[in-house]
Amino acid sequence: MSVDLALYQPDIANNTGTLIRLGACLGVTIHIIHPTGFPFSAKTLARAGLDYVDHAAVTEHNSWTQFDQWRREAGRRLVLLTTKSETSAYAVPFASNDILMVGRESAGVPDAVAAAADLSIRIPMRDGLRSINVALAATLILGEAKRQTDGFTGLQ
Repeated sequence: MSVDLALYQPDIANNTGTLIRLGACLGVTIHIIHPTGFPFSAKTLARAGLDYVDHAAVTEHNSWTQFDQWRREAGRRLVLLTTKSETSAYAVPFASNDILMVGRESAGVPDAVAAAADLSIRIPMRDGLRSINVALAATLILGEAKRQTDGFTGLQ
């Protein structure tokens, strides 16, 4: 089992395509939790995902409820990246059964979804700055999680 990445109801096709491309390159399964804020298709993802989309492991979930039930049954820990957490992403140990989740670009995740997370973390930033682009934030923390769990073993 390796660290996965979940996108909660993503709003922006380019960010989603970028993260699917990242997943293809790093061997990370990307979970898309519907509904998306754009028509979810190879055509809408093509600009950022290029031809990498065909090499990616993408699992679609029809709803938050379906995703949450699946991940609980699979024994997966849900780690939410959020600006509302006080816990630094660099102060926690990651595990190979983790699923890192980012929220919607426009609104994050609802309180009920945040409450369901097993762990909420944030990226430390300078005072007065609000947030990092969701694709960049996911990339930073996915890299740290893979480093901690030997997730780069076997990649060239």
